[in-house]
Amino acid sequence: MGMTMAEKVLARASGQEAVFSQEYVTASVDRIMSHEAFGACARTLLGLGITQLFDPERVVVVLDHFFPAPTPAAAGIHRVIRQLVDRFGIRHFLGHAGICHQVLSEQGYILPGDLVLGTDSHSTTYGAFGAGGAGIGLTEMSYVLATGEIWMQVPPTTRFDLVGEPGAALMSKDIALYIAGAFGTEVAQYRAIEFAGPLASRMSIASRMTMSNMGVELGAKFAFFAADERTLTYLRERTGGPLAPFGPDPDARYEAVHEVDAGNVEPQVACPHSPGNVKPVSQVENVRVDQAFIGSCTNGRLEDLAVAAQILKGHRVNPRTRLLVTPASHEVAREAAAAGYTDVLLEAGACITPAACGACPGGHMGVLGAGEVCISSTNRNFRGRMGSPEAEVYLASPATVAAAAVAGQIVDPREFWTDTTLSQEA
Repeated sequence: MGMTMAEKVLARASGQEAVFSQEYVTASVDRIMSHEAFGACARTLLGLGITQLFDPERVVVVLDHFFPAPTPAAAGIHRVIRQLVDRFGIRHFLGHAGICHQVLSEQGYILPGDLVLGTDSHSTTYGAFGAGGAGIGLTEMSYVLATGEIWMQVPPTTRFDLVGEPGAALMSKDIALYIAGAFGTEVAQYRAIEFAGPLASRMSIASRMTMSNMGVELGAKFAFFAADERTLTYLRERTGGPLAPFGPDPDARYEAVHEVDAGNVEPQVACPHSPGNVKPVSQVENVRVDQAFIGSCTNGRLEDLAVAAQILKGHRVNPRTRLLVTPASHEVAREAAAAGYTDVLLEAGACITPAACGACPGGHMGVLGAGEVCISSTNRNFRGRMGSPEAEVYLASPATVAAAAVAGQIVDPREFWTDTTLSQEA
């Protein structure tokens, strides 16, 4: 019997020829990612008398959640982390290069078939490259840093076959939100997801990253795309390691298979206070917007800034609305400037922030006040997520967010859509 992608990752990582769902394995980790949480993990290890990591070469540390430091306390945490990185001999310290998932991906740290664990729930993003990416808690990460191993159950897999031809202004974020609304935010609770089908194979790397990132909002442990030639082309420019396609066996068994026809999906909006409270944009139009936010590990890539620039070109941000744009990495910021997107956004009245998590988790650079309404390209809209618990957050694609910034209220982005070429960045 063939294996799913999750089963193949965990079989290799546990040194077995085959494993199947519901089995328990002790798996060796290929890559560890940590952000500001590394400080707490490192102090835990030192408190236990552990002064060496299992393999510092496999550990990558990024400062992204509170960069630039918004408080003296945050600056102090960053200072301590830099000291701990040196103490534990971690060479792959990427500092403030951007949001962790974007930076690890664009710098070639994620390879097909790898098992990658991070101190961030959206580590499912790495599934866009055919890797088994999962977020774990600080106590468990401390153990993994010391031993290089994790004990876990092999998850069953749900497959979503993506078919059809997306209409104008429809982005992968809309498809992810549609799935959350139609199937619920627990459809993949402690399961792996495989996004497959003809549309999945045509998606850009950026679009795949958005879908895998949102996998955890469906409850998923892993959220895979098969690593195909598009994946390998992207990675060849970023890593010198061996690369090969990676996907499920043809006779793999799935717990469930669902077909999603993107041709029947219009732009989607998740209403407060759940990523699963999703409605077509036509049912949410005319909601006033105080803040529009484009950024995060979900939708802060070059493709997203290109789409926003396309919609904003020739328009101005509504005077009642502030538009914040946060590139997902320093590399994205440079590429956006070189492509002319930054000039378009600035001319329209957008405020562009440093590359970091910023407003998404309510840290800084755009928190919301009581009674304010935000439309955001981020992944979560829980009460209090981006600031005051009395604020409201709507989730949407960068296209819908940009259109709302112009109108000052939620509108159908197809009203502003003129050219689809900018949305095809790899």
